Amino acid sequence: MRVGTVERLRRYPVKSMLGEELRAASVTERGIRGDRAYALLDADTGRVVSAKHPRRWAGALGFSAATAPGGGVVITGPDGAAVDEGGLSELLGRKVRLVGEPPPGAGIERSVPEEVLAHGPRAEVGFTVNELGRGAPPGTFFDFAPLHLLTTAALAAAGGAAAERYRPNVLVRTLDADPGFVENGWVEGELAIGAELRLHVVTATPRCAVPTLAHGPRLPRSAAALRTLAERNRLVPLPGMPALPCVGVYARVLAPGRVALGDPVVLRS
Repeated sequence: MRVGTVERLRRYPVKSMLGEELRAASVTERGIRGDRAYALLDADTGRVVSAKHPRRWAGALGFSAATAPGGGVVITGPDGAAVDEGGLSELLGRKVRLVGEPPPGAGIERSVPEEVLAHGPRAEVGFTVNELGRGAPPGTFFDFAPLHLLTTAALAAAGGAAAERYRPNVLVRTLDADPGFVENGWVEGELAIGAELRLHVVTATPRCAVPTLAHGPRLPRSAAALRTLAERNRLVPLPGMPALPCVGVYARVLAPGRVALGDPVVLRS
């Protein structure tokens, strides 16, 4: 069953920074080539920097990362100027290192989203330390799985929030008749995108405080980006977890391939 077409493709070369738009991309079992290829490491804690702990790291979303033509990454600051490790440490207020491979047992700090909603991103709220990439290939910086998909229908149901707030790799334009959080029904199904790419949809994507934060100068803070999901789409993503605000789905790669704007997206149950 055809469920839509590829509307947008995005890659995030550095975890928790703004990313880049693509017209086409190669996808392997490690996701879109170059996606989350790097991350910042907190020199004091040894943990991977993540805006999921906004009091400490919301500022990371003020930086943009782009894949350099010859390899590597170029990071620019809020003023548009290129910045190195020293500049990142100074602007973020903590010493950080840019790394291309997670250290053994790498974890990230995740603030309790409801507490961030109640008290704001600068408040000192409870947080957990979670293992990085439980459903992702070893040696990657993904929170769970290597691909994140989101639909235009879900964005409309979420109150019309900008897709960038939820950081999808693939935004699928769904059929006009598709209402609400249509990708909830894709979980455990197989998606065919274009001629080659095949995905297994693993779970709905639980949301943290990140969608509520400012994303560069264009997107200011918006508590509604999470509050609306908490009201309209609470799901149990995995057994043993509580019901959480969700939007989008995580997927792993069954067959690698190339994906491009306009490619058909077909659901195989």
